[in-house]
Amino acid sequence: MRMSKLFGTTLREPPSEAEAASHQLLARAGFIRQLAPGIFSYLPLAQRSLAKIEGILREEAGAMGGQELIMPAVQPAELWKPGGLGGRGARGAGRFTDGAGRDLIFGAGHEEVVAELVRHDVRSYRQLPALIYHLQAKWHDNQRPRGGPIGARETITFGSYSLNAGQEALDQQYSAQLDACYRSFGRLGLPVMAVAADAGTLDGSTAHEFSFLSPVGEDTTLICDRCGYAANRQVARFKRPIAAPEKPLPIAKVATPHAATIAALADYLGVPQARTAKAVFLMAEPADGGPEQFVFAVVRGDMEVNECKLGNAMRARAFRPAREDEILAVGAVPGYASPVGIKKGTVIVDEAIPPSPNLVAGANEEGYHLRNTNYPRDYAAAMVADIAAAQAGSPCPECGAPLRAEQSVSVASTCKMGTSFGEAFECTYLDPNGRPQPVALGTCTIDVGRVLACIAEAHHDEHGLIWPAPVAPYQVQLVLLGGGPGGGAIGRPEVEVVADTLYQELSQHGIEVLYDERQESPGVKFNDADLIGLPLRLTVAERALKRGGVELVRRREGRASATVVPLPEAIARVQAEIGVLEAEIAATGSGAQKTQP
Repeated sequence: MRMSKLFGTTLREPPSEAEAASHQLLARAGFIRQLAPGIFSYLPLAQRSLAKIEGILREEAGAMGGQELIMPAVQPAELWKPGGLGGRGARGAGRFTDGAGRDLIFGAGHEEVVAELVRHDVRSYRQLPALIYHLQAKWHDNQRPRGGPIGARETITFGSYSLNAGQEALDQQYSAQLDACYRSFGRLGLPVMAVAADAGTLDGSTAHEFSFLSPVGEDTTLICDRCGYAANRQVARFKRPIAAPEKPLPIAKVATPHAATIAALADYLGVPQARTAKAVFLMAEPADGGPEQFVFAVVRGDMEVNECKLGNAMRARAFRPAREDEILAVGAVPGYASPVGIKKGTVIVDEAIPPSPNLVAGANEEGYHLRNTNYPRDYAAAMVADIAAAQAGSPCPECGAPLRAEQSVSVASTCKMGTSFGEAFECTYLDPNGRPQPVALGTCTIDVGRVLACIAEAHHDEHGLIWPAPVAPYQVQLVLLGGGPGGGAIGRPEVEVVADTLYQELSQHGIEVLYDERQESPGVKFNDADLIGLPLRLTVAERALKRGGVELVRRREGRASATVVPLPEAIARVQAEIGVLEAEIAATGSGAQKTQP
């Protein structure tokens, strides 16, 4: 491709809305243009890289026996029924009505469509296991997208669905899918780590996500540097500090004026926040689509409620803060509340509460608290569960070492939905004895556009992008200096002849070349080459030709790697360099880091 014909120009300055380095560089290098917040056009350079990413994903899926299909992006809204998978997947979908008044969605997932296909086409255990996958657009209705293409609302997504006869077969397929993700990210040169993730409210589910650690990420990953435990903050476990044993003391009501927060209460009474009980009021939307439910979540005062854990524990798919009138209606008082004496609503207690004696809790009367509350002596709960959020410094659940918190971007997720899928959607097969059994489902989702942006985030310097060889839009940037008017200070026509001939020969040998034959100054051409960031740069100039060849530079190493290659050896040398660069990616293991979720 000649740069004079390339659609998309480089920019000297990044767009004003671009904050993340990847957004700035991809825009400046002519890879993307933003149409609206979270909505992007991917220009030819980006499309070439996206196609290479998709090619690697297709190869790995094909190696597992996967078969590619295309499913409708627009789906009937009634397909996404409350409860089961539909209640989870419908959130974030785009909703609209067609000309006949039918409710439709632009899907954020395709589990329901897969269920329709399975019900129609899977009859016998002999058809299983099966793996189907697709690559197509999906929509995530994020109201406040940030991070440029990392937070894009419309994305090209790889989704695979493994259909299995029983849990053992699912376990094997799920393990194979994880290994395929490890290989894929290794081949892409993207440093990510596999961590435990939210599997939703389905019983018996397991989930992982592949996280790219970066300050631009909106997720938080908790990591143990001692034993390798790692998990998304949504599900991260931690060891609760063991409270010193005490004899339960009688409840005592005490005046606590102007102490409506845990910090103010602890300061007023002179007690650690760990000796208090915190009340959090929420309205829960049940997974089965029933009416909202008032939830009284109780954690120790030095902890915070984790809504994801809480939702999974009580099978709720969404929460909102309870209003003051809703809190008063159950007999509680904001700022001075506890479950003591409360008869309405659902009380969920964190597992740190029962072994923590004599906690200070609200008296459900403004200006007063209760000393020495103890569970279950003083109040009842619908359940005791892990509903507290892990944070930096929390003890690792495996070895007790302090956890480290890192911002992260989720680029892929896998989920072992199990037979809950077949049961929820009546997807069954006949076993060898002719009895119907629920199909067990495993899924894998990879956001291709986000992967591209994260590669850009991971591989750049102050001059521009530095593409790993397997995903670079072109392998070589061929730069002509001189050769025509405006092309350099000398402008010798024979230099252009050499460059044109080399461009043709490289292309004939299957080497992907971006040829900068524009009538621009050397400074502009070199700056653009660094900005675009192709793995190799070949410069054809009079000075190098007088030395018998052309200049070869590795983008990653810059001018320090510059060498003059004899012209007759240029093709073979470029082929060898490409092989070395690809081998380096494979050898460094710069893909997913295997951890212990």
